Amino acid sequence: EVGNAEQSNINWGKAGRMRWKGKRPTVRGVVMNPVDHPHGGGEGKTSGGRHPVSPWGKPEGRTRKRKASDALIVRRRKTGKNKR
Repeated sequence: EVGNAEQSNINWGKAGRMRWKGKRPTVRGVVMNPVDHPHGGGEGKTSGGRHPVSPWGKPEGRTRKRKASDALIVRRRKTGKNKR
């Protein structure tokens, strides 16, 4: 068993205690100005208007690659000189 397993359940209680640890606030791109983030700007509360991107415009938040399944491939198909 791992020691101190309950540590992940600690509630820090207030933002200031996390600041003492050096953790800065997380600011959403959608509340920034357009000069600061691709999701920023707009009149009033607007959605980001595009897929999730980093502040530098690169796609973010990808979770999985759609690799082709080889579950049904029993034996590879020989081609060319290897057919013998």
